[in-house]
Amino acid sequence: MNLWKECFELNEKGVSFVVVTMTAARGSSPQDPGAKIIVTKEGLYAGTVGGGKVEMAAIKKGRAILEGQSQNPPESVIWNLQKDIGMSCGGEVSFLFEHFHATHWPIVIYGAGHVAQALTRILSKLNCHVTCIDSREEWVSKLEGVHALHHPTPKETVPTFDPNSFFLCMTMGHAHDVPILFEIAKHALNCPYVGVIGSEVKGLKIKRELAELGVESSFIEKLRVPMGLPLGKNDPYEIAVSIIAELLQVRDK
Repeated sequence: MNLWKECFELNEKGVSFVVVTMTAARGSSPQDPGAKIIVTKEGLYAGTVGGGKVEMAAIKKGRAILEGQSQNPPESVIWNLQKDIGMSCGGEVSFLFEHFHATHWPIVIYGAGHVAQALTRILSKLNCHVTCIDSREEWVSKLEGVHALHHPTPKETVPTFDPNSFFLCMTMGHAHDVPILFEIAKHALNCPYVGVIGSEVKGLKIKRELAELGVESSFIEKLRVPMGLPLGKNDPYEIAVSIIAELLQVRDK
């Protein structure tokens, strides 16, 4: 098992997990010190610490740690195989439980153009999990510090994201924005934030088209076009700052 690759992939997906490491063993034990497993809320994700009752106990404790809403410090435990685990063989095992708490501010950006390039570079310094999707591979390849996703039909990715994400549309134009927004309205009607880059005139046109498609009025009313606070000029980084200021304002309400 490539432990660090598995951990990286979980982190990219915004999934919290616990790494359980067998640090010592005395007497009869099902695995050697150094054995590891990764535990998510669903249970065993990867690896083994010997299987059987020992592994079941480690998974149970790992899942209990993940029930908390905040980061837990590393925790060491020593289990007697007979008294604590209920095994017939004697001995003791020691485990280290390390909790990796995923960021719970997911931001999904559709479009990887000039403003999105500036926006993602700043967001990568903040405590959030950003995914940026575009059908243009050459633009996706320029993204730094965020989860970059190339997809020929970006709207098809909408159902894969947390409905509580902040959704931003920064595509090549309203003809590309509307299909994505339509999918967001179906999948994440009550998302905390949905915005589109552009003018007020563009916003009126988008909202009219969404209404004609049958999108609920509550979604249309909260759609921010143009998104961002009214500050700065038309430099991509200044526009990015205005958008981030609005995202922070909504997040902290």
